[in-house]
Amino acid sequence: MGEEKRAKTASNHSRRTDDDLIRSTVIIPNYNGIGYIENCLRSLAEEPARILVVDNASTDGSRELVEEKFPQIEVISLQKNKGFCGAVNRGIMESKTTYVILLNNDTVVLPGFVRALEEPLQHDEKIFSGAAQMINMKKPQLIDDAGDYYCALGWAFAAGKDKDRKSYQQERYIFAACGGACICRRKTLEQIGMLDENHFAYLEDMDLGYRARIAGYRSLYIPKAQVYHAGSASSGSRYNAFKVDLAARNSIYLVYKNMPFLQILLNLPFLTMGFLVKVLFFLHKGFGRVYVKGLLKGLRLCWSVQGRSNRVHFKRKNLPSYVRIQWELWRNIWYRFCY
Repeated sequence: MGEEKRAKTASNHSRRTDDDLIRSTVIIPNYNGIGYIENCLRSLAEEPARILVVDNASTDGSRELVEEKFPQIEVISLQKNKGFCGAVNRGIMESKTTYVILLNNDTVVLPGFVRALEEPLQHDEKIFSGAAQMINMKKPQLIDDAGDYYCALGWAFAAGKDKDRKSYQQERYIFAACGGACICRRKTLEQIGMLDENHFAYLEDMDLGYRARIAGYRSLYIPKAQVYHAGSASSGSRYNAFKVDLAARNSIYLVYKNMPFLQILLNLPFLTMGFLVKVLFFLHKGFGRVYVKGLLKGLRLCWSVQGRSNRVHFKRKNLPSYVRIQWELWRNIWYRFCY
């Protein structure tokens, strides 16, 4: 049936008759997630949202499990692995709701998750995205991600990683929302564009948040929306060659794509220092060569036709946004070590 095969039902939750209750589509990219996907979907059973699983050509039976055990849930089966970005974009194109919620397959949501994410966006049109409180599934007293930040060293990082949850219970503005559990305003996606599929995976959510910031929108950390997260379910571990290579490549591309030339020059001393520190870090981890090769791939991507075509061009009307962003890039160096 062409590029993808689709299993679709007439209604995601037949017990609901009031379509006005459904404001969000939950998009779950799945790649060989048989160890997690069932618990993820069961946790969403009472949530007021349309659920859409986009399967990236899984070979472990996880797609068949969803179709067999959750016939009420819509499944799009891609014929090849298009990565997190390709799967999510396919889901966004299929959605018709006001909001889309991106959710990893290795998560379990707590009750009230959907409404908690929706509520702040309903009251402020300038909020583009909202990040859920992601909790370490194995150590639930600890934070996995409490909102993402980006700094002038070229580092993206999660606030609160492996720290006590009690210290991260207040809403606050963040640089970007982690794509593992977040909500986005669909209307704004139509303005700034969806996920950049050049990324395939890793830092695509930071790129999306960065583009939204340039356009004058903001992202919010929403601790009332809570989700347990296993982490690295598809790639296999926190540090591995696949992840290090892609993250290194995309870190170069992120800078090139979103910073005007003068801003790159302004940050060049910080960026040089940041990438050198990362080289030393990954040498210690045994992935130094992989990381450097990833950086070189990033440079090649920047100069490629597809890389250049997706660059965010400077517009004078966005100058106030660039000034605010630059201040945050410097401030977030301090955040990296204290937050």
